[in-house]
Amino acid sequence: MRLPRGWIRPVTTYAAGLALLAPLGACSSDSAGPSADPRPSTTVPTAPADTPTSEPTDEPSDQPTGDPTGDPTGEPEPEETLPPVRDPQSLPALMREDVRGGGLRTTAQLAETDRWTGYAAAYRVNGATVTGELLVPKGEGPFPALVLSHGYIDPAIYTLGRGMSREQEWFAAAGFVVLHTDYRGHAGSDPVSPMGRETRLVYTRDAIGAVKALKRMDYVDPDRTAFVGRSMGGGVTLNAIVAEPDLVDAAVVFASVSSRFVDNLRQFTEPNRPDGARAFYDEHGTPEESPRFYRDLSSRTFFDRVEVPVMLHHGTADDTCPPAWSRQTDRLLRAAGARSTLVEWPGEGHAFGPRFADSMRRTVAFLRRHLEV
Repeated sequence: MRLPRGWIRPVTTYAAGLALLAPLGACSSDSAGPSADPRPSTTVPTAPADTPTSEPTDEPSDQPTGDPTGDPTGEPEPEETLPPVRDPQSLPALMREDVRGGGLRTTAQLAETDRWTGYAAAYRVNGATVTGELLVPKGEGPFPALVLSHGYIDPAIYTLGRGMSREQEWFAAAGFVVLHTDYRGHAGSDPVSPMGRETRLVYTRDAIGAVKALKRMDYVDPDRTAFVGRSMGGGVTLNAIVAEPDLVDAAVVFASVSSRFVDNLRQFTEPNRPDGARAFYDEHGTPEESPRFYRDLSSRTFFDRVEVPVMLHHGTADDTCPPAWSRQTDRLLRAAGARSTLVEWPGEGHAFGPRFADSMRRTVAFLRRHLEV
């Protein structure tokens, strides 16, 4: 049975308070979720297994696999349709990778409500372990599923499932399976190299692998999946939908970083991690010295590959990620032929406050329409 379109009374989140915002913004808080009449009681689905369902055997790595054979869930894209690879650290290189995801397992139950059960979880991406938080609705599945990609939080203080606790609970109450990925280098996930952290390509692999891991589960409808990202996670989401255009059915981003890689380096890396910026420029050259390299790390360069509808949310008072970034992303998506909707929220800041509930209602309606829920 699918959930009715009404809302339930909010539950208190089990995530620990408002996430400490760092450059690129985590955008997490524990403000109230949806509310309305409770749905009828239904049968609880089989809980996620405590053992992997499909365990890749390759060694953990945050580097490209170089394996063009494709994923078992689909055929590899013909080489002649892909943009040229000028550097292994690039979106064109990621487009050719066989990003494998599986082995999704739960490691502990964290919370339970009348609508969903929350677990600490882990899954595998090309042999690496990535942790996260999994919320499974109660009722008769299979359910539509979402992968949530969080904003920047210093990995030294990040804890499991942190960054989008409000969104997790709201979506689960609306009948979506939710897998909030921690990314490599965060919580209990395997490490990430400094270069992998700066390019965000490893985080993109982790989001892609999360979708593929979810699609293997019997309580998930593999034909109804979507990405949702906030702040830095918005950039991860945009990367993912150009790297594997037919993987999901829709994408939503909140208060996103720029779809131009150089904007993010200059806004966040240079002032906050100057040593990291210098190391990056020493290895790859500056944007003036190596313009093609930086274009190939920018999702906007490849917006002609976007096949799914995209919804962008941005507050007009956002002083972390300028609203102009989302306006430009929306314009470029539309110019490339993509179905893009930009919703601006007057007076809202980076994390969203008074209009958070309204933004979530718009998002759920968008996802239900395009996932045919």
